[in-house]
Amino acid sequence: MSGTSRFEVTPERRAKMTPKIILEGTRLTHKTDLAFALNEHPRIVGPRRYRYHSPLISAEWCGFSPFPWGRGSIDFEPDQEALAIETYATWARLFELQRYYSWIVDRFHLSTRAFQLTERGRDVDFGWLEERLLPLGFHVALLVRRPETFEAARTERLTVSGKPSQYDDLSRFVAEQDLLRELVASSRLPVREFDISDGDLAGTCERIADWLESTGGLWAPP
Repeated sequence: MSGTSRFEVTPERRAKMTPKIILEGTRLTHKTDLAFALNEHPRIVGPRRYRYHSPLISAEWCGFSPFPWGRGSIDFEPDQEALAIETYATWARLFELQRYYSWIVDRFHLSTRAFQLTERGRDVDFGWLEERLLPLGFHVALLVRRPETFEAARTERLTVSGKPSQYDDLSRFVAEQDLLRELVASSRLPVREFDISDGDLAGTCERIADWLESTGGLWAPP
């Protein structure tokens, strides 16, 4: 997993923090909680005296169906693949047009590959997407937890979940986590794994900030 910087961090670049972070991981790994925390963390987006618009997107949105828990860019049906690819291309173009801004992404193309491999037996080619994300400075943080901690995480989640049945089979999450590790290892983007078994979101934010600072990932590439 890459940890070296390709970019020179000049004083001018430091004046504007524009990190681009993709959070990947199976369910119950605090991705969404961490996305919100990173999106307001002063070491990630700079100090703020008040709240203002800051983009946070997710490929997990079920925007392909007119009903709750429908399909989206991760779990699309075979006849929706063209729609999913166009959605990713649209996001990529938006990132390119708004390259000097921060973007926090809660699950993206690697989650799509994992789902489609597991459920459809097909690996979707996202090489073209990573070629566009790489020069923009995107980094991938893979959030994982130890297998024995999934049970406690499920118990906590069931107190707020709108669809408890999705957590019935924890073995699926352990298997998906292993698959995501394989997919992340082959990514062209800078990647690092973060264990959140202890639920320490503040500490994980600091570790991600340390990593991004060391790679130049807090600032836009030249």
